[in-house]
Amino acid sequence: MFSPFERMVAMRYLRARRREGFISVIVGFSLAGIALGVATLIIVMAVMNGFRAELLGRILGLNGHLGVYALPGEKLTDFDSLAESLRKLRDVKRVTPVVEGQVMATARGSASGALVRGLRPADLRMHPALGGAVRAGTLDGFGDGPDVLIGTRFAQRIGVRPGDPLTLISPQSRATAFGSVPRTKTFRVKALFEVGMYEYDNGFLFVPLDAAQSFFRTGDGAVTNLEVMLTDPDGIDAARQGIAKAASRPVRIVDWQQSNASFFNAIKVERNVMFLILTLIILVAAFNIISGMIMMVKDKGRDIAILRTMGASRGAVLRIFLLAGASIGVVGTFAGFILGLAFSLNIETIRGWLQKLTGTELFSAEIYFLSQLPAKVDPLEVVSVVAMALALSLLATLYPAWRAARLDPVEALRYE
Repeated sequence: MFSPFERMVAMRYLRARRREGFISVIVGFSLAGIALGVATLIIVMAVMNGFRAELLGRILGLNGHLGVYALPGEKLTDFDSLAESLRKLRDVKRVTPVVEGQVMATARGSASGALVRGLRPADLRMHPALGGAVRAGTLDGFGDGPDVLIGTRFAQRIGVRPGDPLTLISPQSRATAFGSVPRTKTFRVKALFEVGMYEYDNGFLFVPLDAAQSFFRTGDGAVTNLEVMLTDPDGIDAARQGIAKAASRPVRIVDWQQSNASFFNAIKVERNVMFLILTLIILVAAFNIISGMIMMVKDKGRDIAILRTMGASRGAVLRIFLLAGASIGVVGTFAGFILGLAFSLNIETIRGWLQKLTGTELFSAEIYFLSQLPAKVDPLEVVSVVAMALALSLLATLYPAWRAARLDPVEALRYE
């Protein structure tokens, strides 16, 4: 498409000479703008994808994909037979009976609200999010007594360690001869867990199922819900129909999309808005290419006139400046692609290094919910960002190249 002569002239125009230093500075800034725009867009999109994937994995890993509840005003009795029926479904991976309730936890003069979940010891040890998340203590013997498993951040906030007592106070009172008295029970901290999500590490407590049934007065034959884990989180519609048919009674089914709809919709909207805003960086860099190329055409007017008088066609002049402008976009896009990928794949290491250098916490778990900065590079998104940058760069060179090709040699030489 481009002849060796055209490539040689285009590359010569891009190299700096003392008299044309200002033009070269503009070209350099245009290239840097394209590179930074592409890199920033790749990094931000990778962080947003990683943030969503981490939250989705941790939320679904601890809560399950579907929750099966009794109808309002009823209890979910005979839950073992219902759970066994659900386990036979093709899309169901795991079914766990759960007793859930809000409590006030007190220890060492400190008090804090928490969510208590009652699980069978075997289900707790086999839980994918909790089984390998124990950071202190052990799950051996969990359930032999009034044991409780708490998060590391909750333990730090309330000041307890494995082996310490923890008193739980239920908002549901019990009637006595002296009036209504809140139900209380003292548990022993068996172990500390850390799943990496601040909300769970700071406010979730796990106790044996029978202890939770006794504490919340659900009865031995009832639980608050069945936690269902599917083989495919996105196959909730088919699974919902199968669960409704397998249940021998009317039940209420709540999936993860319903319970976390506002949260994930907010992430999706923020991700789309960030993409549009950061695209403007590349667009501004493309305008820099236009201004730089127009100034180059004006500066090279005499050279263009000489080329035309020596026999160069309008098409050859157009291709020379088209190649010069496109080279800025290609080199800048490639540099931004390398920088963005390198930063995204090592972002947690870079964050730790900057955190040590500045002495400040750059990614607070209390604000961002996660204890680490995640990044997940989507190849399709990277290709779209690179393609968009190349397209904008090419479009930015069309007008300056057309203007150079339309330059009248006589007029250009007359005013030199």
